[in-house]
Amino acid sequence: MKPVTGRRRALAVLSSAILLAVAGTGCGSTEQPTDPSAPVEVAITITGGRAEPQPGRIDAKKNQQVRITVTSDVADRVHVHGYEVGADLIAGQPATVEFEAELDGLFEVETHQSGLLLFQLLVR
Repeated sequence: MKPVTGRRRALAVLSSAILLAVAGTGCGSTEQPTDPSAPVEVAITITGGRAEPQPGRIDAKKNQQVRITVTSDVADRVHVHGYEVGADLIAGQPATVEFEAELDGLFEVETHQSGLLLFQLLVR
């Protein structure tokens, strides 16, 4: 085994940083803000009964604003369980749900008629 040189060490650190950045991206087109006062923004597109990005878990800090925008190819209703907020989905038009994450816990966000899980919201 070759000794670790300054260049090899730098390459190893850079590779680790890239892996951590890729692994930390989570659920597709979500923006996890570094500023806790900035809203958590999630954008979901539903086509042919499938959500894009695929369902995953989104983190929010307690009392942080959450903004969920869903565009569906069919009419339905998006709903955030536990918070009892939602919005009607009109085919082809984006609908937005906004609320303050004031409850701790894990909450499912799904569509009503199709029962499609969009993601889980973890508030702590």
